[in-house]
Amino acid sequence: MPKRVFVHIGAPKTGSTYVQNVLFGNAERLERAGILIPATFSAHDQAMTDLRQVPWRDPDLYWTWDRLLERFERWPGDVVLTSEGFGAATADQAKRAVESLRPAEVHVVVAARDLWRTLPSMWQQSIRARSTWRFGDFLTAVEEGKFEGFWEHYTANRMFQRWGDLVPPAQRHIVTVPQPGAPHDLLWRRFAGVLGVPDGVCELAAPESNPSLGAPEIEVLRRVNGALGDLYPHRLPYQRVVHQHLLRAVLQQRDNDKRFGVGLDRAEWVAELADQQIKELQDYPCHIVGDLAELRPGRMTESASPDDLDDRQILDAAIQTIVGMITHAESLRQQVPQQPAGMMARVKRGVRRRLVS
Repeated sequence: MPKRVFVHIGAPKTGSTYVQNVLFGNAERLERAGILIPATFSAHDQAMTDLRQVPWRDPDLYWTWDRLLERFERWPGDVVLTSEGFGAATADQAKRAVESLRPAEVHVVVAARDLWRTLPSMWQQSIRARSTWRFGDFLTAVEEGKFEGFWEHYTANRMFQRWGDLVPPAQRHIVTVPQPGAPHDLLWRRFAGVLGVPDGVCELAAPESNPSLGAPEIEVLRRVNGALGDLYPHRLPYQRVVHQHLLRAVLQQRDNDKRFGVGLDRAEWVAELADQQIKELQDYPCHIVGDLAELRPGRMTESASPDDLDDRQILDAAIQTIVGMITHAESLRQQVPQQPAGMMARVKRGVRRRLVS
Protein backbone atom coordinates (compact mmCIF):
# COMPACT_ATOMS: atom_id res chain seq x y z
CA MET A 1 0.00 0.00 0.00
CA PRO A 2 1.28 3.53 -0.70
CA LYS A 3 2.81 5.60 2.07
CA ARG A 4 0.73 8.68 1.24
CA VAL A 5 -2.17 9.36 -1.15
CA PHE A 6 -2.93 12.92 -2.20
CA VAL A 7 -6.52 13.35 -3.45
CA HIS A 8 -6.88 16.54 -5.48
CA ILE A 9 -10.65 17.13 -5.37
CA GLY A 10 -11.05 20.40 -7.32
CA ALA A 11 -12.61 22.86 -7.29
CA PRO A 12 -13.56 23.13 -11.00
CA LYS A 13 -12.26 26.19 -12.87
CA THR A 14 -9.25 26.60 -10.57
CA GLY A 15 -6.43 25.75 -12.99
CA SER A 16 -7.04 22.01 -12.70
CA THR A 17 -6.35 21.43 -16.40
CA TYR A 18 -2.91 23.01 -16.12
CA VAL A 19 -1.98 21.07 -12.99
CA GLN A 20 -3.23 17.80 -14.48
CA ASN A 21 -1.31 18.40 -17.71
CA VAL A 22 1.89 18.78 -15.70
CA LEU A 23 1.17 15.67 -13.62
CA PHE A 24 0.28 13.32 -16.47
CA GLY A 25 2.80 14.87 -18.86
CA ASN A 26 5.58 14.10 -16.35
CA ALA A 27 4.26 10.78 -15.05
CA GLU A 28 7.46 8.85 -15.77
CA ARG A 29 9.68 11.51 -14.20
CA LEU A 30 7.46 11.65 -11.13
CA GLU A 31 7.44 7.86 -10.82
CA ARG A 32 11.25 7.83 -10.77
CA ALA A 33 11.01 10.38 -7.95
CA GLY A 34 8.71 8.06 -5.97
CA ILE A 35 5.39 9.73 -6.87
CA LEU A 36 2.92 7.62 -8.87
CA ILE A 37 0.21 9.12 -11.09
CA PRO A 38 -1.71 5.89 -11.80
CA ALA A 39 -3.22 5.08 -15.20
CA THR A 40 -4.54 8.05 -17.21
CA PHE A 41 -6.56 11.18 -16.65
CA SER A 42 -9.53 9.44 -18.26
CA ALA A 43 -9.23 6.64 -15.69
CA HIS A 44 -9.34 9.16 -12.83
CA ASP A 45 -12.36 10.86 -14.38
CA GLN A 46 -14.21 7.58 -14.86
CA ALA A 47 -13.37 6.47 -11.32
CA MET A 48 -14.83 9.78 -10.09
CA THR A 49 -18.14 9.15 -11.87
CA ASP A 50 -18.26 5.65 -10.37
CA LEU A 51 -17.49 6.90 -6.85
CA ARG A 52 -20.24 9.53 -7.11
CA GLN A 53 -22.69 7.24 -8.94
CA VAL A 54 -23.72 10.07 -11.24
CA PRO A 55 -26.70 9.40 -13.55
CA TRP A 56 -24.79 10.62 -16.63
CA ARG A 57 -22.04 8.00 -16.30
CA ASP A 58 -21.78 5.94 -19.48
CA PRO A 59 -22.61 2.35 -18.44
CA ASP A 60 -19.90 0.95 -20.73
CA LEU A 61 -16.99 2.73 -19.03
CA TYR A 62 -14.20 0.45 -17.82
CA TRP A 63 -12.66 2.33 -14.91
CA THR A 64 -14.28 2.21 -11.48
CA TRP A 65 -13.00 3.54 -8.17
CA ASP A 66 -11.95 0.04 -7.06
CA ARG A 67 -10.16 -0.72 -10.35
CA LEU A 68 -8.16 2.48 -10.06
CA LEU A 69 -7.13 1.55 -6.51
CA GLU A 70 -5.92 -1.83 -7.75
CA ARG A 71 -3.40 -0.07 -9.98
CA PHE A 72 -1.38 1.21 -7.03
CA GLU A 73 -2.10 -1.17 -4.17
CA ARG A 74 1.52 -2.45 -4.24
CA TRP A 75 3.19 0.94 -4.79
CA PRO A 76 5.45 1.78 -1.83
CA GLY A 77 5.76 5.53 -2.37
CA ASP A 78 3.29 8.39 -2.79
CA VAL A 79 0.24 8.46 -5.09
CA VAL A 80 -1.70 11.38 -6.57
CA LEU A 81 -5.35 11.09 -7.61
CA THR A 82 -6.89 14.06 -9.37
CA SER A 83 -10.33 15.03 -10.64
CA GLU A 84 -12.15 18.30 -10.12
CA GLY A 85 -15.30 16.20 -9.86
CA PHE A 86 -14.19 14.46 -6.64
CA GLY A 87 -15.13 17.52 -4.63
CA ALA A 88 -18.81 17.14 -5.49
CA ALA A 89 -19.00 13.77 -3.72
CA THR A 90 -21.46 13.50 -0.87
CA ALA A 91 -20.20 13.09 2.68
CA ASP A 92 -20.83 9.33 2.50
CA GLN A 93 -19.05 9.00 -0.84
CA ALA A 94 -16.06 10.96 0.41
CA LYS A 95 -15.95 8.79 3.52
CA ARG A 96 -15.96 5.64 1.41
CA ALA A 97 -13.07 7.01 -0.68
CA VAL A 98 -10.89 7.97 2.26
CA GLU A 99 -11.54 4.74 4.14
CA SER A 100 -10.71 2.66 1.05
CA LEU A 101 -7.30 4.40 0.81
CA ARG A 102 -6.22 3.57 4.34
CA PRO A 103 -3.88 2.57 5.94
CA ALA A 104 -2.11 5.04 3.64
CA GLU A 105 -1.82 8.59 4.98
CA VAL A 106 -4.56 10.40 3.05
CA HIS A 107 -4.14 14.07 2.14
CA VAL A 108 -6.95 16.20 0.69
CA VAL A 109 -5.95 19.02 -1.69
CA VAL A 110 -8.39 21.67 -2.88
CA ALA A 111 -7.86 24.83 -4.92
CA ALA A 112 -9.85 28.03 -4.42
CA ARG A 113 -10.48 30.92 -6.83
CA ASP A 114 -12.28 34.23 -6.43
CA LEU A 115 -16.02 34.14 -7.09
CA TRP A 116 -16.02 37.06 -9.55
CA ARG A 117 -14.18 34.81 -12.02
CA THR A 118 -15.73 31.55 -10.86
CA LEU A 119 -19.41 32.43 -11.43
CA PRO A 120 -19.27 33.04 -15.22
CA SER A 121 -16.76 30.21 -15.66
CA MET A 122 -19.01 27.77 -13.80
CA TRP A 123 -22.07 28.76 -15.85
CA GLN A 124 -20.10 28.32 -19.07
CA GLN A 125 -18.89 24.92 -17.85
CA SER A 126 -22.48 23.88 -17.19
CA ILE A 127 -23.44 24.83 -20.76
CA ARG A 128 -20.51 22.74 -22.02
CA ALA A 129 -21.99 19.90 -19.99
CA ARG A 130 -25.33 20.18 -21.83
CA SER A 131 -27.25 22.62 -19.62
CA THR A 132 -29.65 25.10 -21.20
CA TRP A 133 -30.33 27.74 -18.57
CA ARG A 134 -29.71 31.41 -19.27
CA PHE A 135 -26.86 33.24 -17.53
CA GLY A 136 -29.20 35.59 -15.69
CA ASP A 137 -31.34 32.71 -14.45
CA PHE A 138 -28.21 30.98 -13.15
CA LEU A 139 -27.02 34.08 -11.26
CA THR A 140 -30.47 34.66 -9.78
CA ALA A 141 -30.71 31.04 -8.63
CA VAL A 142 -27.34 31.30 -6.88
CA GLU A 143 -28.17 34.68 -5.35
CA GLU A 144 -31.57 33.58 -4.05
CA GLY A 145 -30.30 30.30 -2.61
CA LYS A 146 -32.14 28.15 -5.15
CA PHE A 147 -29.02 26.46 -6.51
CA GLU A 148 -27.17 24.84 -3.64
CA GLY A 149 -25.28 22.72 -6.14
CA PHE A 150 -23.09 25.72 -6.96
CA TRP A 151 -21.87 26.03 -3.39
CA GLU A 152 -21.54 22.27 -2.90
CA HIS A 153 -19.74 21.53 -6.17
CA TYR A 154 -17.78 24.69 -6.99
CA THR A 155 -16.70 26.42 -3.79
CA ALA A 156 -13.67 25.27 -1.83
CA ASN A 157 -15.05 25.83 1.66
CA ARG A 158 -18.08 23.54 1.16
CA MET A 159 -16.35 20.65 -0.59
CA PHE A 160 -13.24 21.00 1.54
CA GLN A 161 -15.08 20.43 4.78
CA ARG A 162 -16.90 17.34 3.48
CA TRP A 163 -13.54 15.77 2.70
CA GLY A 164 -11.28 17.59 5.14
CA ASP A 165 -13.19 16.49 8.23
CA LEU A 166 -12.13 12.92 7.38
CA VAL A 167 -8.40 13.59 7.82
CA PRO A 168 -6.25 15.41 10.41
CA PRO A 169 -5.72 19.17 9.95
CA ALA A 170 -2.09 18.71 8.82
CA GLN A 171 -3.37 16.60 5.92
CA ARG A 172 -5.83 19.24 4.64
CA HIS A 173 -4.33 21.57 2.04
CA ILE A 174 -5.92 24.55 0.34
CA VAL A 175 -4.15 26.17 -2.62
CA THR A 176 -5.28 29.62 -3.69
CA VAL A 177 -5.33 30.47 -7.40
CA PRO A 178 -3.17 33.53 -8.13
CA GLN A 179 -4.77 36.65 -9.52
CA PRO A 180 -4.16 37.55 -13.20
CA GLY A 181 -0.65 38.80 -13.86
CA ALA A 182 1.12 36.32 -11.54
CA PRO A 183 3.90 34.10 -12.99
CA HIS A 184 2.31 31.33 -15.04
CA ASP A 185 4.02 28.57 -13.06
CA LEU A 186 3.09 29.89 -9.61
CA LEU A 187 0.01 27.68 -9.30
CA TRP A 188 2.04 24.58 -10.14
CA ARG A 189 4.79 25.52 -7.68
CA ARG A 190 2.18 25.78 -4.96
CA PHE A 191 0.82 22.32 -5.81
CA ALA A 192 4.31 20.87 -6.10
CA GLY A 193 5.10 22.10 -2.60
CA VAL A 194 2.08 20.27 -1.21
CA LEU A 195 2.87 17.04 -3.07
CA GLY A 196 6.55 17.15 -2.23
CA VAL A 197 7.70 17.23 -5.87
CA PRO A 198 11.42 18.10 -5.90
CA ASP A 199 12.55 21.08 -7.98
CA GLY A 200 13.56 20.20 -11.51
CA VAL A 201 11.63 16.93 -11.73
CA CYS A 202 8.86 18.20 -14.01
CA GLU A 203 9.14 19.91 -17.36
CA LEU A 204 6.66 22.76 -17.49
CA ALA A 205 4.96 23.90 -20.66
CA ALA A 206 2.91 27.06 -20.91
CA PRO A 207 -0.41 26.63 -19.09
CA GLU A 208 -3.15 25.11 -21.18
CA SER A 209 -6.80 25.47 -20.35
CA ASN A 210 -10.18 25.21 -22.00
CA PRO A 211 -10.43 28.52 -23.88
CA SER A 212 -13.46 30.51 -22.79
CA LEU A 213 -16.15 31.21 -25.35
CA GLY A 214 -17.44 34.68 -26.03
CA ALA A 215 -21.03 35.68 -25.39
CA PRO A 216 -22.39 34.88 -28.92
CA GLU A 217 -20.56 31.55 -29.08
CA ILE A 218 -21.73 30.27 -25.70
CA GLU A 219 -25.28 31.39 -26.52
CA VAL A 220 -25.18 29.37 -29.75
CA LEU A 221 -24.04 26.31 -27.80
CA ARG A 222 -26.78 26.84 -25.20
CA ARG A 223 -29.45 26.92 -27.89
CA VAL A 224 -27.99 23.87 -29.63
CA ASN A 225 -28.21 22.01 -26.32
CA GLY A 226 -31.88 22.87 -26.12
CA ALA A 227 -32.48 21.69 -29.67
CA LEU A 228 -30.73 18.36 -29.09
CA GLY A 229 -33.61 17.11 -26.98
CA ASP A 230 -32.93 13.59 -25.73
CA LEU A 231 -29.87 13.01 -27.92
CA TYR A 232 -26.62 12.17 -26.12
CA PRO A 233 -27.94 11.91 -22.53
CA HIS A 234 -24.60 10.54 -21.29
CA ARG A 235 -21.58 12.77 -20.96
CA LEU A 236 -19.07 10.76 -23.01
CA PRO A 237 -21.13 10.52 -26.26
CA TYR A 238 -21.98 14.24 -25.94
CA GLN A 239 -18.29 15.08 -25.60
CA ARG A 240 -17.29 12.86 -28.52
CA VAL A 241 -19.78 14.50 -30.86
CA VAL A 242 -20.65 18.02 -29.70
CA HIS A 243 -17.32 18.87 -28.05
CA GLN A 244 -15.25 17.46 -30.89
CA HIS A 245 -17.16 18.74 -33.91
CA LEU A 246 -18.79 21.93 -32.61
CA LEU A 247 -17.01 23.20 -29.51
CA ARG A 248 -13.35 22.46 -30.24
CA ALA A 249 -13.39 22.43 -34.03
CA VAL A 250 -15.49 25.56 -34.54
CA LEU A 251 -16.59 27.65 -31.55
CA GLN A 252 -13.21 27.75 -29.83
CA GLN A 253 -11.57 28.74 -33.13
CA ARG A 254 -13.58 31.95 -33.40
CA ASP A 255 -12.34 35.27 -32.02
CA ASN A 256 -14.51 34.94 -28.90
CA ASP A 257 -13.74 38.59 -28.25
CA LYS A 258 -17.12 39.60 -26.80
CA ARG A 259 -16.51 38.70 -23.17
CA PHE A 260 -19.18 38.43 -20.50
CA GLY A 261 -19.34 38.26 -16.73
CA VAL A 262 -21.11 39.27 -13.55
CA GLY A 263 -22.46 42.81 -13.77
CA LEU A 264 -21.47 45.56 -11.37
CA ASP A 265 -24.98 45.47 -9.93
CA ARG A 266 -23.87 42.29 -8.13
CA ALA A 267 -20.36 43.47 -7.17
CA GLU A 268 -21.25 44.15 -3.52
CA TRP A 269 -22.93 40.76 -3.19
CA VAL A 270 -19.88 38.96 -4.61
CA ALA A 271 -17.53 40.93 -2.35
CA GLU A 272 -19.56 39.97 0.73
CA LEU A 273 -19.52 36.32 -0.31
CA ALA A 274 -15.75 36.48 -0.73
CA ASP A 275 -15.27 37.85 2.78
CA GLN A 276 -17.52 35.14 4.18
CA GLN A 277 -15.62 32.43 2.32
CA ILE A 278 -12.27 33.75 3.53
CA LYS A 279 -13.45 33.82 7.15
CA GLU A 280 -14.72 30.23 6.96
CA LEU A 281 -11.40 29.03 5.59
CA GLN A 282 -9.43 31.06 8.16
CA ASP A 283 -11.42 29.39 10.92
CA TYR A 284 -10.98 25.89 9.48
CA PRO A 285 -7.75 24.19 10.65
CA CYS A 286 -5.77 23.42 7.51
CA HIS A 287 -2.56 24.09 5.60
CA ILE A 288 -2.96 27.23 3.47
CA VAL A 289 -0.71 27.53 0.42
CA GLY A 290 -0.81 30.98 -1.12
CA ASP A 291 -2.89 33.81 0.31
CA LEU A 292 -6.61 33.73 1.15
CA ALA A 293 -6.73 37.41 0.18
CA GLU A 294 -6.51 36.17 -3.42
CA LEU A 295 -10.10 35.02 -3.02
CA ARG A 296 -11.21 38.65 -2.99
CA PRO A 297 -12.11 39.81 -6.52
CA GLY A 298 -9.47 41.91 -8.19
CA ARG A 299 -10.58 44.49 -10.70
CA MET A 300 -14.38 44.38 -11.09
CA THR A 301 -15.60 45.99 -14.30
CA GLU A 302 -18.96 46.15 -16.03
CA SER A 303 -19.59 43.15 -18.26
CA ALA A 304 -22.25 42.25 -20.80
CA SER A 305 -24.41 39.15 -20.49
CA PRO A 306 -25.19 36.61 -23.23
CA ASP A 307 -28.83 37.30 -22.35
CA ASP A 308 -28.43 40.84 -23.73
CA LEU A 309 -27.50 39.77 -27.26
CA ASP A 310 -30.00 40.65 -29.97
CA ASP A 311 -31.24 38.19 -32.58
CA ARG A 312 -28.94 39.58 -35.26
CA GLN A 313 -25.81 38.93 -33.21
CA ILE A 314 -26.90 35.38 -32.46
CA LEU A 315 -27.87 34.73 -36.09
CA ASP A 316 -24.52 36.02 -37.32
CA ALA A 317 -22.70 33.74 -34.87
CA ALA A 318 -24.89 30.76 -35.88
CA ILE A 319 -24.25 31.32 -39.60
CA GLN A 320 -20.50 31.57 -39.05
CA THR A 321 -20.70 28.42 -36.95
CA ILE A 322 -22.39 26.57 -39.81
CA VAL A 323 -19.67 27.77 -42.19
CA GLY A 324 -17.04 26.57 -39.72
CA MET A 325 -18.66 23.15 -39.46
CA ILE A 326 -18.78 22.83 -43.27
CA THR A 327 -15.05 23.59 -43.40
CA HIS A 328 -14.43 21.12 -40.58
CA ALA A 329 -16.43 18.41 -42.36
CA GLU A 330 -14.42 18.97 -45.55
CA SER A 331 -11.15 18.68 -43.64
CA LEU A 332 -12.31 15.37 -42.19
CA ARG A 333 -13.28 14.13 -45.66
CA GLN A 334 -9.82 14.95 -46.99
CA GLN A 335 -8.23 12.92 -44.20
CA VAL A 336 -9.99 9.75 -45.40
CA PRO A 337 -7.91 7.92 -48.04
CA GLN A 338 -9.69 8.12 -51.38
CA GLN A 339 -10.24 4.81 -53.18
CA PRO A 340 -9.25 4.73 -56.86
CA ALA A 341 -12.21 5.00 -59.22
CA GLY A 342 -13.83 1.67 -59.87
CA MET A 343 -12.00 -0.11 -57.04
CA MET A 344 -15.13 -0.75 -54.96
CA ALA A 345 -16.93 -2.17 -58.00
CA ARG A 346 -14.01 -4.57 -58.64
CA VAL A 347 -13.99 -5.59 -54.95
CA LYS A 348 -17.72 -6.33 -55.05
CA ARG A 349 -17.34 -8.41 -58.24
CA GLY A 350 -14.53 -10.39 -56.65
CA VAL A 351 -16.63 -11.10 -53.55
CA ARG A 352 -19.53 -12.31 -55.72
CA ARG A 353 -17.24 -14.64 -57.70
CA ARG A 354 -15.88 -16.19 -54.49
CA LEU A 355 -19.39 -16.68 -53.15
CA VAL A 356 -20.52 -18.39 -56.37
CA SER A 357 -17.48 -20.68 -56.54
